[in-house]
Amino acid sequence: MSRYLPHSSSVTEPERGRSVGEDLTHNIMTSMLLNSMWSCSVRPSRGLWCVARSLSTTAQPQPHVQTKSKKTLARPGLKNIVLVEGVRTPFQVSGTSFADLMPHDLARESLLGLLERTGIRKDAVDYIIYGTVIQDVQTSNVAREAALTAGFCDKIPAHTVSMACISSNQAITTAIGLIAGGQCDGVVAGGVELLSDVPIRHSRKMRKTMMSLNKAKTLGQRLSLIGSIRPAHLMPELPSVVEFSTNEAMGHSGDRLAAAFGVSRKEQDEYALRSHSLAKKAQDEGLLVDVFAFKVPGREIVSKDNGVRPSSLEQMGKLKPAFIKPHGTVTAANSSFLTDGATAVLVMSEEKALALGFKPKAYLRDFVYVSQDPKDQLLLGPTYATPKVLERAGLSLNDIDVFEFHEAFAGQIMANLKAMESDWFAQTYMGRKSKIGAPPMEKFNLWGGSLSLGHPFGATGGRLVTTVANRLHKEGDSTDWWPPVLLEDRVMPC
Repeated sequence: MSRYLPHSSSVTEPERGRSVGEDLTHNIMTSMLLNSMWSCSVRPSRGLWCVARSLSTTAQPQPHVQTKSKKTLARPGLKNIVLVEGVRTPFQVSGTSFADLMPHDLARESLLGLLERTGIRKDAVDYIIYGTVIQDVQTSNVAREAALTAGFCDKIPAHTVSMACISSNQAITTAIGLIAGGQCDGVVAGGVELLSDVPIRHSRKMRKTMMSLNKAKTLGQRLSLIGSIRPAHLMPELPSVVEFSTNEAMGHSGDRLAAAFGVSRKEQDEYALRSHSLAKKAQDEGLLVDVFAFKVPGREIVSKDNGVRPSSLEQMGKLKPAFIKPHGTVTAANSSFLTDGATAVLVMSEEKALALGFKPKAYLRDFVYVSQDPKDQLLLGPTYATPKVLERAGLSLNDIDVFEFHEAFAGQIMANLKAMESDWFAQTYMGRKSKIGAPPMEKFNLWGGSLSLGHPFGATGGRLVTTVANRLHKEGDSTDWWPPVLLEDRVMPC
């Protein structure tokens, strides 16, 4: 019997449907849920619901339709903050195309890609913020190094944030705060991760010996310290993505979570195959317009994600468990893979964006962070944050037309969907009267996700935000009316 559910519940996948919208509510749950909206009408008479002012100067005709919500997400007295554009490098499997680069090289390319895509002048940017997880010791403030090598003025401040897999989400919400507080009008926020080359340390005993050697004043002291070195001192310390407080790798957490919610190996493989199939379809149809091509020095031009590899359930079923052996269900096929990549998004006040001639893609309205037990609920952030952000916005799950969840593991996605469908879980663990309900799969991660596109830890949040905006533009109707949409990342860390 499941620890979290009194009985196992099923999550089915309906046929893929068309979602409409271009107003963005994006949720950062321990990761980030940002609530955001974009509308091109002057009167709020079309559903789901619409804001009461326009991003254009011309009022549009409004057909009569039943509204789902009459509430606007705009807050009196607060300036409108908009997402102008977002770009990313192609995401590459670590050890492949980007293996010879440094993190600031990738971050620089994302900055240059954003400048080229938008045409914005460098001096119109007031601040630059990047997220990263595994920091290179030479470029710990990777945002600053990337900005300088991209040609930005050295008078433009830049700083780096680290909040595990929601690092670029944190960069974006920090940008929102700077603009809302009147400190800035235009901020570039993004993230970068280069897992092809990570810092490897000597053992602690070896480091202490080397520090003492540096301070030794006599030859005798040096020889004594050298003589104290044992073979075990030479063992390197490899960086590992584990929760420090529990010393548990996320794969172990994902495997235990899947077991607790009764998520089978077959369900996980089916979801992973769905992710890869949808990502391949999006690639072939040219939907991943946030990706820009660039030439890697000494290598080829890189133009697309190289981890998208639809397989078959038969082939996936042959893989052995990757974490809990021999009976675990999390494998390399239903997990996100180590990835190199960078993202960049341009966030501005609406007034500044319009003055520069931009047509923003979305309003950025609100966000929520939550934190859970790192041992047993590490990956359940979406379940906890979704109702909070919806309540803050005065919306229900039915008001949302586009969902984007970060896919760390297929089992993590399925466990959250089952938790969101459980009244028992809501009452027992969340203090709620009833379940929130799971997002319908015909609106969910329709262009693939981290399982297929890749997961450069510090950069994924930027991809999610941009993907929501681009899906809204692509999937919306022709009248330029956009209902709200939910973008949701997952609980940290990555």
